[in-house]
Amino acid sequence: MSQEEQQGDPLTGELTEQERVRRQKRDRLSEAGIDPYGTPFPGREPIVRLVERIAAIPSDMPEPSALEGRIAGRVVLLRRFGKAFFATLQDSTGRFQVYARKDHLGNDPYALLSETLDIGDHIGVDGTFFRTKTGEPTLDASSITFLGKSVHPLPEKWHGLTDIEQRYRQRYIDLIVNPEARDVFVRRARILGSIRHFMEDRGFMEVETPMMHPSPGGALARPFVTHHNALDVDLFLRIAPELYLKRLVVGGFDKVFEINRNFRNEGFSPRHNPEFTMMEFYMAYHAPEDLMALTESLFERLAREVHGETSFPYGEHVLSFAGPYRRISYFDALSAATGLDRSALFEEDRLMALVRKTGLEIPPRRAGKPYIADLQNFLFEEEIEKTLIQPTFVTGYPRSISPLARSSREDPEITDRFELFVAGVEIANGFMELNDPDEQLRRFLSQLESRNSGDLEAPPPDLDYIRALEIGLPTTAGEGIGIDRLVMLLTNQHSIRDVLLFPQMRPQ
Repeated sequence: MSQEEQQGDPLTGELTEQERVRRQKRDRLSEAGIDPYGTPFPGREPIVRLVERIAAIPSDMPEPSALEGRIAGRVVLLRRFGKAFFATLQDSTGRFQVYARKDHLGNDPYALLSETLDIGDHIGVDGTFFRTKTGEPTLDASSITFLGKSVHPLPEKWHGLTDIEQRYRQRYIDLIVNPEARDVFVRRARILGSIRHFMEDRGFMEVETPMMHPSPGGALARPFVTHHNALDVDLFLRIAPELYLKRLVVGGFDKVFEINRNFRNEGFSPRHNPEFTMMEFYMAYHAPEDLMALTESLFERLAREVHGETSFPYGEHVLSFAGPYRRISYFDALSAATGLDRSALFEEDRLMALVRKTGLEIPPRRAGKPYIADLQNFLFEEEIEKTLIQPTFVTGYPRSISPLARSSREDPEITDRFELFVAGVEIANGFMELNDPDEQLRRFLSQLESRNSGDLEAPPPDLDYIRALEIGLPTTAGEGIGIDRLVMLLTNQHSIRDVLLFPQMRPQ
């Protein structure tokens, strides 16, 4: 039976045969004086703890008949034998087998339970540990408590929930029937915890900054717009926390970081979701080289914690997170890929001819934007990024595409900025922060010209941020790391939706 065939329509009240039968069982429990949706079950232990207690029993010790357990979970397997049944319970920590028999539970309680229990139901079990003839650790139930009736059947165990879109839409089912999906999110939580510990151990303070901004800023992206009724103003879901975090550095917090959601009104891809998680962090009195060294240490630690070593598989590749990482310059990479020298990279006709020669679609001109920079970046994205498999820092990005980065002292047309690529994907972006308020205002006003010419990604000037710079931002290095993409690498997932519990979906 397919997943669609198992589903009724809750809005119309139309039910499948299985749903009708399960509701009848629920009513049967109520008539017997048992709350089908359960009562608290205090004192239960996680299944993993029971397993650990059993594992601690010396192998030469006789069967410990007095070892008792009290566990609770969802029934995911059920085998009936007339006067007894085996059920496998699953909680958030693992699975364990339960054995229920009529002569232990009593005739009437056993009869009611055997007639009403379904896969998907939640129960609590008190019992005594033993091993079956096949050696399976099992609880011989002395009592079973109903903790929640499932009136909608789970997908059948032998095919699970295989429709990929249905898995994303009904993640709650995916987590029950697909252990691999559950493991990804367990590892994601551990990765986030490890990142926090790493940052705190190095003197960073975790902060929270606003999700709704009066002016979108901190990145070039189209924002989501909402309206605040009481203030009668439009607000923007943040595209980046950057400008607020740097305000905190102005205020005297020298090392800050934030892990939270950003929102960008863009399309979907295996690497993009309109709502995604970033970590941004800022270090006063430091340089981009310090950011890169910290990133190498962080990634190496995460690889060891997740995989036990710094190398691990990702698709057809074996990635190594051991530092130091390769470093290449933006324009050197472009020259190597195109065969053009540095001066030729600024000749529009030659770049246009190169784009045509490669068969790529020529990017449109954007009002108010230097087109040569668009052509350079287009070629970099199409021809170079996909070749950067092992962790690689690309440095020296053009000033025209780095509006918040400080210009290099050696060449004012490039910035002290880097991006980190792994497996052909940008994972991090960092730079020396522009702290000259007059120069920042000039760049904001240039973006305003682009915005007035129709570029919806260019933000309006944030004049309060300019005031903060006038108060004085010390030399500061800052970086953003894409948490979702990092988790994808560490868990060998190839779509961002596989590392988001509830990815954005088109309405059904």
